[in-house]
Amino acid sequence: QLRLVESGGGVVQPGGSLRLSCEVYGGGLNRYAIGWYRQAPGKGREGASCIDLSDGSTYSPKRLEGRFTISRDKSKDTVYLQMNNLKPEDTGVYYCAATRDYGLCDYDYGMELWGKGTQVTVSA
Repeated sequence: QLRLVESGGGVVQPGGSLRLSCEVYGGGLNRYAIGWYRQAPGKGREGASCIDLSDGSTYSPKRLEGRFTISRDKSKDTVYLQMNNLKPEDTGVYYCAATRDYGLCDYDYGMELWGKGTQVTVSA
């Protein structure tokens, strides 16, 4: 059974950067894709980026391309979300989640397991 633990959230000024980490515990990691999701106050969850752990393929929504980058460190079983040029509307709780179907990685209903989230606040 996989377990996902997020870290790296915090308070940052507009224009700043943060790197979130998702540590993945459990076996058979190459069968999974990991997605980052965020939930702004009062809103539903939306996908932020995905990575297929079997081959490293990545996907980022067009609205976040150029600012958010997903990556992995296989030696540490960790997936990262590098967030640059942060804006107040990026504020929210950021979750990592796992699915065995990379094609569903950008859809929260396709995710099988979720971490508990880490708070990101972008404010002057």
